[in-house]
Amino acid sequence: MLLARSLRAAAAAALRPAPRPAPRRPLSSACPRAPLPPPAAAPALARSLWQLGGGAGRTALLRPRRGSAGGVSCGCGGLHTEGDKAFAQFLTDEIQEEKKIQKHKSLPKISGGWELEVHGTEAKLVRKIAGEKITVTFNINNSIPPSAEEDTQEQQKPDEQEPELTSTPNFVVEVIKDDTKQTLVLDCHFPEDEIGHEGEEESDIFTIREVSFQPTGEADWKDTNYTLNTDSLDWALYDHLMDFLADRGVDNTFADELVELSTALEHQEYIKFLEDLKSFVKCQ
Repeated sequence: MLLARSLRAAAAAALRPAPRPAPRRPLSSACPRAPLPPPAAAPALARSLWQLGGGAGRTALLRPRRGSAGGVSCGCGGLHTEGDKAFAQFLTDEIQEEKKIQKHKSLPKISGGWELEVHGTEAKLVRKIAGEKITVTFNINNSIPPSAEEDTQEQQKPDEQEPELTSTPNFVVEVIKDDTKQTLVLDCHFPEDEIGHEGEEESDIFTIREVSFQPTGEADWKDTNYTLNTDSLDWALYDHLMDFLADRGVDNTFADELVELSTALEHQEYIKFLEDLKSFVKCQ
């Protein structure tokens, strides 16, 4: 009985038609389904580091400091980079070239019995004559005219040797008499062009700019003492002042030798500066 019922149920299921699938919604529906957003890209490494650090030091992570790459240490605790190495090599070559063209290995002397005292960039020439002491002081800092380099670049030809730089410092002449408490001070300088009077065969290569009296023996001069400016000075008085200096050995010959001395001292100090700079860069 049960077997016959099962066979009839199976036969009825086989004869029953298969159910139709439910129709799918067309793509042109009034409520289209929004497309899914693409997966987010992984953040860059530098930015990830900045985010993990809370934003602090962003500049250091994204833009490393200039010159920090390739830094090495020699054990002194200082920083030494490839740029420092190239800089030191450049200074080595520059020092060698400057020594090749160095005209005076030792400072030249001034004729006329002048004694030379040098303290760094400052030089003092001293001469004693007939109860008077004459001192000439100058400093080689900023003593090369600014236009010298510009003129050199404009006038120099490709195959022409570079002209020598000349140091023309301002200098101060002090005349001290044994029986007075005052010192006559004359401030002199080298003008860009030689100046002189019409009809003269030889012009003066230096000029007097100011004249004043200062207390003898005092290091600091007083601004309250009267200072004579020679720009509006009578030519006769100016000529007498120039003759006064010439009688004491401060003339054109002296000025030429002073320029040669100053140029040698300036070049000597320049080479010493390059050597000190090289030692500083190499940390020696």
